[in-house]
Amino acid sequence: MLKSPSVLRPETTVQALAPSRKPFVSGTGGASPAIWLKPAFSRRSRGSRVRCVPRTIKAMVATAAEEQATITVKGEVTVNLTVGGFLSNLTLSRGLDDITDLLGKSILLEIVGAELDPKTGLEKEPIKAYKHRVRQEKDEVMYECEFNVPKEFGEIGAVLIENEHDKEMFLKKISFHGYPNGPVNVTCNSWVAPKSKFDNPQKRVFFTNKSYLPFDTPSGLKKKREEELQSIRGNGEGERKKYDRIYDYDVYNDLGNLDSKPELKRPSLGGKEYPYPRRCRTGRPRCKTDPLSETRNSSVYVPRDEAFSEIKEQMFSVKMLQELVLSLIRAIVDSNLGFPHFKSIDELFDERINLPPPSNYSFFETPELMKRDQFAWLRDEEFARQTLAGVNPYSIQLVTEWPLKSKLDPEVYGPPESAITKELIEKEIKGCMTVEEAITQKKLFILDYHDFLLPYVNKVREEEGTTLYGSRTLFFLTHQGTLRPLTIELTRPLKDDKPQWKEVFTPTWDSTGHWLWRLAKVHVLAHDSGYHQLVSHWLRTHCATEPYIIASNRQLSAMHPIYRLLHPHFRYTMEINALAREALINAGGIIESGFSPVKYSMELSSVAYDQQWRFDHQALPADLISRGMAVEDPTSPHGLKLTIEDYPFASDGLLLWDAIKEWITKYVEDYYPDASVVEGDKELQDWWTEIRTIGHGDKEDEPWWPVLNTPQDLIGILTTIIWVTSGHHSAVNFGQYAYAGYFPNRPTIARNKMPNEDPTDEEWNTFMNKPGLTLLQCFPSQVQARIIMIILYLLSNHSPDEEYIGEELEDSWAEKPEIKAAFEEFRGELARIEGVIDARNVDKNLKNRCGAGMVPYELLKPYSKPGVTGKGVPNSVSI
Repeated sequence: MLKSPSVLRPETTVQALAPSRKPFVSGTGGASPAIWLKPAFSRRSRGSRVRCVPRTIKAMVATAAEEQATITVKGEVTVNLTVGGFLSNLTLSRGLDDITDLLGKSILLEIVGAELDPKTGLEKEPIKAYKHRVRQEKDEVMYECEFNVPKEFGEIGAVLIENEHDKEMFLKKISFHGYPNGPVNVTCNSWVAPKSKFDNPQKRVFFTNKSYLPFDTPSGLKKKREEELQSIRGNGEGERKKYDRIYDYDVYNDLGNLDSKPELKRPSLGGKEYPYPRRCRTGRPRCKTDPLSETRNSSVYVPRDEAFSEIKEQMFSVKMLQELVLSLIRAIVDSNLGFPHFKSIDELFDERINLPPPSNYSFFETPELMKRDQFAWLRDEEFARQTLAGVNPYSIQLVTEWPLKSKLDPEVYGPPESAITKELIEKEIKGCMTVEEAITQKKLFILDYHDFLLPYVNKVREEEGTTLYGSRTLFFLTHQGTLRPLTIELTRPLKDDKPQWKEVFTPTWDSTGHWLWRLAKVHVLAHDSGYHQLVSHWLRTHCATEPYIIASNRQLSAMHPIYRLLHPHFRYTMEINALAREALINAGGIIESGFSPVKYSMELSSVAYDQQWRFDHQALPADLISRGMAVEDPTSPHGLKLTIEDYPFASDGLLLWDAIKEWITKYVEDYYPDASVVEGDKELQDWWTEIRTIGHGDKEDEPWWPVLNTPQDLIGILTTIIWVTSGHHSAVNFGQYAYAGYFPNRPTIARNKMPNEDPTDEEWNTFMNKPGLTLLQCFPSQVQARIIMIILYLLSNHSPDEEYIGEELEDSWAEKPEIKAAFEEFRGELARIEGVIDARNVDKNLKNRCGAGMVPYELLKPYSKPGVTGKGVPNSVSI
């Protein structure tokens, strides 16, 4: 570009000096030869300037004002090096790159004006450039190009990208330098497929980091905003391919492989008979033997940007899992073989098992619980404590009615009255108060899996290698704030000519009663493990979140501030859910092979969704209140008074809940000053409608759905979603190996019925002579235990590329000083919470988290290093 002032001197003929574009290399900039033009011709083109001087003019000075009619803008494109991307084998030399560009294999950039052309009322013609000049910094490669941008072009609103290479690339960001008000940034973090992969390729659009509500969208971007949403929604037809970015809904009809194994038929989840959240549509063909079911293949489609990073993929590979499972089965000839003695269980931690990086190839580490107290699994007080501070703190609830009574049909299941009597309870609490007084004083608590499991007892018992009961477990709150187990009731319903069987077990001082109590605890723990994995973990976090992700991408533009708030909390969830359908929750998969409900596992999660799940109760305060574990109290911290003051999950969780809510409140109020803005945001309203009527459409008519009319409504909805993806998931996931890696502490399956339920002489004699053997035979088999250990170890593992809550300021948030300041306050509050949790874990007055041999409760500490740490709250349901 000419410098000011510049003098154009006449020659014998009329001439004009104009820069010529260097094709495919230097965009619109760079030196070029002179071009001879006819007299009296003048033109200004996008990205370059052409001027002609009549021969009658001796000389002409281009003034500073004229020279500043265009701005030289440098664009810098950052691309991540990837194993499968086009940069994996590229020689990063200037010469090779220029040759590639000249051959038309490059990255085409087009900058899009934010506003319409005021003269024509149309979108301004984008300014194009091809990248050039390559340099590498660690695992990133930078490309640069120059644009000559006319001053009247105005603000950049978006960038169009076209990948002309043969392989996909991971585009990290684009920055434009040269504007008077500072650089313009575009955060991409997206895979861009080669245009050769599509029949009708379309340029990818990336909007700048400025966020806009729909009504506030710059005029030049409104059409592209809508077109991008339309492309993401797709047309609901065809099978999705790897490079697609289509978000759509389907039911869970792909859990079994019916064409090859009819015995793996499972009901489709989603619909009137089996209500369920929706999953992402893949469009795979239907089974020949069942048109309602989808075929399975080697991989499950998720939109390209939802896939794992390469680091994450190395850590959690379905192929690796399948190979490990097969090797374990081959190593043990009898897959039903139990452990011969307890020493053989301890020796599991000396076995060498192949695990992927970063764990490398090593034996399992001893779980933290066993390191601290190898006999903890035997103690009743630890059994009770883990209902408050273990891996499933979501099931314990207050007893508010007496007597306990089933709501199931007595003609089908037998007498509804519980065998746990008033006299029995008062005997167990040593006459210190009556049952009525204990209920009034909020002293009685229960794990109640009676009505939930009882309809499936007879079905499950028809399967080999497992059994089931309906169960109730009662606890008493001591004056020290700890829980003491009182009774366990196990029930078998009516069946054919067999009457209902129910028995109550209590801690006793005689040997037979003691062993029966110990075996009853195994059954309760198997029930709790199944409920935890299928409901507290899978259903309430993984499964329920997928519709939020689909709706957010379909209805909220990438430039919408709520999309940008939620996006970090959806990372990897759709991929881990797809992998779960492939190897964990599928018919014959790991869950069915190692948990008590076996082939009915996913069906039971549908029952839980139908009977128990409601969006408003996913908020932590509402959940605690619904279980009687807290009451509203404006004078108490968090506005709640806990029924059990030393309830580690609740007390730590409320700290995190309040911090999240405060951050979201400041964010929302910056964009939505009043109700009219919320009600007038069409994208937002369509998003919430789609979540209720399609994503969770089987419950669309429920009266408990929150309305979305005010900023406070929006704050409540967003806080709930973000709590579920962060705090809730962390509380039920990352302690799995610590508490259940040593499976006697939390067996996932009880293989044999209680020895006193209609025993044969042989069964009873075995129990009386070798009760330890009866216990070992009830525990998971050797194959089951090893498989569950592997999966719990992987699920409890933090990836090296994990993103923790409050850790990173999103680029779009940094665009607004008010949002940036609010986030910094949020980050500071999370650091304070870590200190509070550390202090609580050494407070000797808090006996549910501090004591001899006790694992401290750290599951809601925000940050962690990689690996199995038993702490850390990632932004998202990422494992």
